[in-house]
Amino acid sequence: MLELLEIEPPTPARSTVIWLHGLGAEGGDFEPLIRDWQLGEELGVRFVLPHAPLQPVTLNNGMVMRAWYDIYELSFRQGEDVEGIKRGRRQLLELVAREEARGVPSQRILLAGFSQGGALVLHTALRMDKPLAGVLSLSAYLPQPDRLATEKRSDPGSLVVRMDHGEQDEVVPLHWAERSCERIRKEGFEVDFHPYPMGHSLCPMQIDSLRAWLVERLG
Repeated sequence: MLELLEIEPPTPARSTVIWLHGLGAEGGDFEPLIRDWQLGEELGVRFVLPHAPLQPVTLNNGMVMRAWYDIYELSFRQGEDVEGIKRGRRQLLELVAREEARGVPSQRILLAGFSQGGALVLHTALRMDKPLAGVLSLSAYLPQPDRLATEKRSDPGSLVVRMDHGEQDEVVPLHWAERSCERIRKEGFEVDFHPYPMGHSLCPMQIDSLRAWLVERLG
């Protein structure tokens, strides 16, 4: 099981958000924002904030950092870390199973992530056959898009997908997210896509919208 932080509600959890951080960050990256939302107090939401394993990342000259999988280079001409993505997906599914064992049904579990974490939750949720409260992918892209047609969940129309992206994103270009969105929609999923005037980050108007969306999904 991954190392993780948890933000528990004051009463027994009625739903759970599993939130994955980006490359080189850690589980507590979004903790201040999440605490400011006060969704535990309002809706009984538990937030699970796992730390990615430490591993060398080829893109960053082999520097060891927290990463959900290796990235060789940003054009992906050298391919993708298939085994690493598979391992990350398995670790995320273990966290989902852990929440179910603690009494939260999968339809009350929402998967969220930023950047590489957003890529992994998107990859995983689109392939899960269990119902979910939704999936939130922030400033991310879809890994292994060519495999989605044969690996997608049996009921794509039932999954609520939200993708947010910065119009000036200098790390994950906007057109990557737009292309990912098109591929996901082609496979029968409905995607709520939100571009924002920002870089590889969050912005105030987006933060308010995200809170309202989480209340809608988990209220």
